[in-house]
Amino acid sequence: MFSKTCEYAIRAMIFIAQQSKDGSRVGIKDIAKGIDSPEHFIAKILQDLGRKGVVQSLKGPTGGFYLDNSGRKTTLATIVKAVDGDDIFSGCGLGLKQCSDKHPCPLHHEFINIRKDITNMLNKTKVGDLQEQLDKKLTFLRRD
Repeated sequence: MFSKTCEYAIRAMIFIAQQSKDGSRVGIKDIAKGIDSPEHFIAKILQDLGRKGVVQSLKGPTGGFYLDNSGRKTTLATIVKAVDGDDIFSGCGLGLKQCSDKHPCPLHHEFINIRKDITNMLNKTKVGDLQEQLDKKLTFLRRD
């Protein structure tokens, strides 16, 4: 459903929220290890998210990535749009450019409902909520 880049971005944001909830910052090596991601790949993703204002970072010896209270309220929709664009919110289920209500693909009418449900879920789910589920051990980001 999401690109690999987007999957890593979401996982990284949740991990950063968990690790920085006490005001600390987390480095690339720890993030990569914590979400089982290639270090260079997650570095590029987070650099891009930082430029877009989705994640905060601080350079220097005590630097790293972090989320403040407003960052914890970031929705998954914001992350998906920043990484993958908005195709998941409006695109065709089969990826056809010419698909529309007047010229539907075979999945068009069924996919409208699915896309609506996905959009609602992404818009209402906040990074901080997912971090809290992790803290309560209700969910996981990485199998050990």
